[in-house]
Amino acid sequence: MLNRFARHGGVVALDFRGHGRSAGRSTVGADEIHDLAAGVSLARSLGYRRVVTVGFSMGASIAIRHAALLPDKPDAVAAVSGPSRWWVRETAPMRRVHWLLEQPHGRLAARALGVRLGRRWDVVPESPLEVVHRITPTPLLVVHGEDDHYFSPDHGVALHRATRGHAELWLEPATRHAESAMTPSLVDRIAAWLAKASLRSHAPTREGKK
Repeated sequence: MLNRFARHGGVVALDFRGHGRSAGRSTVGADEIHDLAAGVSLARSLGYRRVVTVGFSMGASIAIRHAALLPDKPDAVAAVSGPSRWWVRETAPMRRVHWLLEQPHGRLAARALGVRLGRRWDVVPESPLEVVHRITPTPLLVVHGEDDHYFSPDHGVALHRATRGHAELWLEPATRHAESAMTPSLVDRIAAWLAKASLRSHAPTREGKK
């Protein structure tokens, strides 16, 4: 998938805290907005004049919250297969995720899977649904599979509705969840949308100030 995105432009990929080779412990989307901010800053330091963010599943919630809450906003955002709210237990896969997060044996199992979990939230962060309207005027694409087996398409619809028409919504038929559901053609469509949207958001403001 990254190689497919790279056909359309430079790609900076990162592991969020507590995942893969990154240090620290996962906060399951709360503080990872700062990890994404570091990635955006790195891309800008490498000379990319337009920087867009793409997030899948938990990463989609992070991409939305990052663009809504932090000052160095990307030029466009694509949120794929993301939740609109926390503590979703409406599907069997998400009930298993919550077992990993909440039960002592589950947290040990998560570590065996390569995820190092931090403490439970002391303060509940604002959900994607609560902050997504703050993304405006940054272009936002919400992509959700109609057969998503983690988060139902209602989540994508709710996020789109909360932007009061600012975001664009794609409900993809016969498509399941996140990266595993990506096809080359869908990646190409997302990349093309981001390229066009980032040009539109970048040109009248940032270039005009240079």
